Amino acid sequence: MRLAVISDIHGNLVALEAVLAAITARDIEIIICLGDVAATGPQPQQVIERLRAIGCPVVMGNTDAWLLEPKLEETTDPFTQRIQEIDLWGAQQLSTADKEYLRAFQPTLAYPLTDGKMLLGYHGSPRSFNEQILPTTPQEELDQAFGGVHADILIGGHTHLQMFRRYRDMLVLNPGSVGLAFDPVWPLEDARNPPWGEYAVVNVEGSTLCVELCRIPFDVEAFIQAILNSGMPHAEWLANEWKAV
Repeated sequence: MRLAVISDIHGNLVALEAVLAAITARDIEIIICLGDVAATGPQPQQVIERLRAIGCPVVMGNTDAWLLEPKLEETTDPFTQRIQEIDLWGAQQLSTADKEYLRAFQPTLAYPLTDGKMLLGYHGSPRSFNEQILPTTPQEELDQAFGGVHADILIGGHTHLQMFRRYRDMLVLNPGSVGLAFDPVWPLEDARNPPWGEYAVVNVEGSTLCVELCRIPFDVEAFIQAILNSGMPHAEWLANEWKAV
């Protein structure tokens, strides 16, 4: 069996459509989404509508929960303040039906694979959608994050960074971000918004397990136009963040 795993769409329907087209072209019918579907982008309602049409299971992400109960925090950081105001606008675009859809997201998702194997999906970690699991996370911290959990594949999003690493007798994966991938550049504290969407493919045939971390380009100019036409706050600023890619 083959399945695709997507995460962190962040209101970017243009990237989502490109990723879904790539998945469809590979005749993959099973899709799992690891959350953060609508916030921070210009197309929150459209992304929710598309996911609802697909009917794929979705894990609750931290920004999904925030959209249901927006809480603005005091900050002196201009970047954080802009993002909060964009996310508040995104929450205001959602209908009652949209919010009911978000509330149905589960903290984790156990998905049976063939040959008795199991995949466990989550957003940040199995215990918190805010926790970051990175390639550099020490094993002692993984012991705490994955305490009492066992699956052949552990897969989460949240960091917007693709990852493939071993943890004890399990694989720990991150499919990256569909709509807001991070591309670290030098110095490593900086990152640009790259012109591609990311996803993972898991293929299990008997005792053989294959994992692919994939990237597919999307139409950045169309996405920038969606930002400028959305009516969202700070549209010019956000569009400029993408014009440099």
